[in-house]
Amino acid sequence: MNMIETPNIVEIRNVSKSYRRGSMEVPVLTDITFDILKGEFLAIMGPSGSGKSTLLNLIAGIDHVDSGSIIVGGQDITDMSETELAGWRAGNVGFIFQFYNLIPVLTAFENVELPLNLTGLSRNQRREHVEMALGMVNLLDRMDHYPSQLSGGEQQRVAIARAVVIDPVLLVADEPTGDLDRKSAQDVLDLMERLNTELGKTIIMVTHDPHAAERAHVMKHLEKGIFDSA
Repeated sequence: MNMIETPNIVEIRNVSKSYRRGSMEVPVLTDITFDILKGEFLAIMGPSGSGKSTLLNLIAGIDHVDSGSIIVGGQDITDMSETELAGWRAGNVGFIFQFYNLIPVLTAFENVELPLNLTGLSRNQRREHVEMALGMVNLLDRMDHYPSQLSGGEQQRVAIARAVVIDPVLLVADEPTGDLDRKSAQDVLDLMERLNTELGKTIIMVTHDPHAAERAHVMKHLEKGIFDSA
């Protein structure tokens, strides 16, 4: 039987997630169902505590659903073990965080190279990939600098290079401009738009910033773990 091809890169069905707080169970997401098209740039907005980051973590395979299913790139990640998820994330998901998450004792080059150390690429192949990624974010001339020698905007661009160096299926960004000044934020959003339009990268971005969300093709609002109808 032939598989039916779908334009969706992510399919989320009836996903719910709760956390325990002492003796209480606190619902975070309730029966979420939606699809993300391949090549889409999606912004998820909502107040603090609405479940945005939790949803992002579930799609990225960082956390497990309580119920429902998540299929990414044709793979059901719902019942994967921690080991399976770690291997899947390493080859399929690029992460962009608010506070960059760069390792301070490593240069920009070495930070970008980190995900490639889990692959079978040779040293020369890794260098080629890293230089390509740093060139994409216009930081080849800063590749031997440490994070403390870079501005916030430059650090976030290094983090984006690290995210794309594995050629991931998904780019997930959690408040990527939240720690940046306006000019640096615009530069980072311009870069994310290029990755989406020129390289066809599927991007899922959580943000509080309406100016950032305007860059996306699709905007969804979470309120108390449920998508509103806007």
